[in-house]
Amino acid sequence: MCMHPANAGESRPWPQQGRERIICPSPIAWVGTDTPDPEPGMLGRLSEKAVFMMGDNPALPRMPERPTLIDFFKLRFNDFTVQHLLASANRALKEGHDEKIVMACMLHDISNGCLVRPDHGYWSAQIVAPYVDEEVAWAIKYHQALRYVPDESVNYAYPVSYDRFFGADYEMPAYLRRDAEVARAHRWYMTSRVVTINDLYFFEDTDPVDPEIFTDIIGRNFRQPEEGLGHDDSPSAHMWRTMIWPNNFL
Repeated sequence: MCMHPANAGESRPWPQQGRERIICPSPIAWVGTDTPDPEPGMLGRLSEKAVFMMGDNPALPRMPERPTLIDFFKLRFNDFTVQHLLASANRALKEGHDEKIVMACMLHDISNGCLVRPDHGYWSAQIVAPYVDEEVAWAIKYHQALRYVPDESVNYAYPVSYDRFFGADYEMPAYLRRDAEVARAHRWYMTSRVVTINDLYFFEDTDPVDPEIFTDIIGRNFRQPEEGLGHDDSPSAHMWRTMIWPNNFL
């Protein structure tokens, strides 16, 4: 799942040591599928030796006590998302775009990495909003609608891969059409549009990118909380905590 094995906090005791840790998947992971609700059966398995998972999962790389953005890239986001985001940001960097655009490209799909995929632009924007410039969060939010909307003035076409993913007869829903119109009339339109231009639509070969090359850009454009992401009191801290402990029962 992750880029590197855990190498932080190994001296800390693991929670629920010596017991079976039962992982109950969130409803968003199974509702609408053929999978029945697993919770009733799991409740019947509880005992002194079996408990619901809470806290660090030993099967995952352990996060540092004060995790940074780079730590999430290395230890929580799935490999596909990491490569996708870093390649998009690297493309924007090589093309000489402003650091705000590089940051927006680096963060535009982070919800996909270890949280939720539906409405990922809106989720990703809310996750990072307390820590980045308002323009960056805005661009991330509206890239979700704009990626469906061609713009001949900048040679942006509807992604061919979307016909394969969703069907050639797919039509974007009303809320995305609305938000695309809002974005087209906004002063930051081109910031979000450039995110879609530098996006990678799944079938482009890219070389691996080391997240460390963005250290200085992140330092100038991402307000890292002293307590660590997820341990501060921002409006999105709970989202980072969910990525730290994705298997918590509650």
